[in-house]
Amino acid sequence: MKGFDPKFKDFPDYIIGITKEIWEDRQIATLHHYYTDDIIVRSPASIVVGNKGVIAATMATLAEFPDRTLFGEDVIWSGTPEEGMLSSHRIITTATHTGDGVYGTASGTKLRYRIIADCHAINNAINDEWLIRDQGAIVRQLGYEPLDYAREMIAKEGGAKMASHPFHPKDDKQGPYKGTGNDNEYGAQYADILTRIMGADMAAIPQAYDRACQLEYAGGITGHSHDFADQFWMGLRASFPSAKFEIHHQIGREDEMMPPRAALRWSLTGKHDGWGSFGAPTGAEVHIMGASHAEFGPWGLRREYVLFDETAVWKQIALAIG
Repeated sequence: MKGFDPKFKDFPDYIIGITKEIWEDRQIATLHHYYTDDIIVRSPASIVVGNKGVIAATMATLAEFPDRTLFGEDVIWSGTPEEGMLSSHRIITTATHTGDGVYGTASGTKLRYRIIADCHAINNAINDEWLIRDQGAIVRQLGYEPLDYAREMIAKEGGAKMASHPFHPKDDKQGPYKGTGNDNEYGAQYADILTRIMGADMAAIPQAYDRACQLEYAGGITGHSHDFADQFWMGLRASFPSAKFEIHHQIGREDEMMPPRAALRWSLTGKHDGWGSFGAPTGAEVHIMGASHAEFGPWGLRREYVLFDETAVWKQIALAIG
């Protein structure tokens, strides 16, 4: 861990450790040195440049959810301390909505949802990030449907002409990280599975997934086996049949006491021109930022975790159709 604080034994320990320090130990000021001054943080909702914006957002979240916990389920990573490392950190978080904020008046609702954060770190600091929260799971637990929440956000922001637009690649800024992951066989295997699915080869699911697979998908939904995977991926792809599918980052790893696993960051960009999970086609131009983790066993893909922000998708549709 050359260039990193010696209190961290390895890169996953660094990522999980600083997350706890910042959020649960209330050492928010450490963001001044754990995040560079010019960090670029992309989420489905927006792009933010600079750690001051990250600090402000962290404080706002903790004011609304003061008991928030972030449990690191896995860190799938690539790179070296000398050249920089990219972590795909899967988190399951719990929180109680006890403060007023972006999710409305305090409701006392207890939440549970996942996040995947891809972070590039070198010399003990993060300087590039892609962050996806399961907003669909959050708002449903608070009593909203994602489309209704998106419409409410637009209204609060002053209507369609004034509302902020979710992240789109045309608004992106080039950060210091230009890598695409590694060439481990399990990353390549998972990339091939998703490429086949997005190419309408749904037979990839019974061929590549364990029949007893556990599936954790956007919206906070849990299911098992081939039919559940087919319904999820079919519903997404059918909504955007002509959209371009791209894999932007691909990691595979084999670590002691862990199953072989993979992390992908991907996108769909194009028109909402089909019937599927997002209702009647509207022709709206949409960009979906997605992140997925997979674990493999003797009978194929045995666990899969897939996140994208449904509210950001619906907001793009609502802004387009009024």
